[in-house]
Amino acid sequence: MEQWVLILGGSSGLGLATAKKMAAHGYSICIVHRDRKVDLEEVNSHFQKITSTGVKLLSFNVDVANAERRKETVEEMKRVLSTSGKIKVMVHSIAKGSLKPMLSDEGPGLNRQDIEITLNAMALSLYDWTKEVYGAGLFDEDARILAFTSEGSSRAWEGYAAVSAAKASLEALVRNIALEYAPKGIKANCIQAGTTDTKAFRMIPHSEVLKENAVKRNPNGRLTLPEDVAKVVYLLSTDEAQWITGSVIKVDGGESLR
Repeated sequence: MEQWVLILGGSSGLGLATAKKMAAHGYSICIVHRDRKVDLEEVNSHFQKITSTGVKLLSFNVDVANAERRKETVEEMKRVLSTSGKIKVMVHSIAKGSLKPMLSDEGPGLNRQDIEITLNAMALSLYDWTKEVYGAGLFDEDARILAFTSEGSSRAWEGYAAVSAAKASLEALVRNIALEYAPKGIKANCIQAGTTDTKAFRMIPHSEVLKENAVKRNPNGRLTLPEDVAKVVYLLSTDEAQWITGSVIKVDGGESLR
């Protein structure tokens, strides 16, 4: 039976690196992403490189937090996979949230709506997609759900409050998915990546300071690369990782040790 990887947020950064890695191991790829027309040429060139390896790739340029688009996307996936394919791995790599400080002299600070939008995109969407995909009968009998979190789930940084709240919620949801979906063969874990120089990271206020501090803290003397994280996604998809669930797995080269 054909095995698929569903990546929510797979057109750049950790998600794209994961798509490339899993495709290299023969998985068919389904990517749900949200990109502007001006960026689609670059995104599609990455997708073409993936299909050049001989695997199938489905791409949906939709908002993962939109309930109607989610239902339509899952229905289309169900049609394509039919009886010959199942989703072995679902990866949540959504980077859509407010990076406003709580207090600001330069404009309105973080408000409740900002937090709600961030929570919806970066945490609640994981639960929504898990329910939708499971309800459609698309998960493999030994499926893996992986969500990308960060050290910010438990640490404070100016402008990161909404995302921090979303990451903490994401980890709580993953723990409970691991518990309640275990009888259905689903394992769920979070990957806590070290500081990674992606487009999303560079949008964080004072990201250059975070970057400099991360290199100093890391005993290996460098930032985490998207490819470092993608390799662990693959590891967690293997039979040998079957007994790992409900965990936050650090992939940071030791950055969080000090």
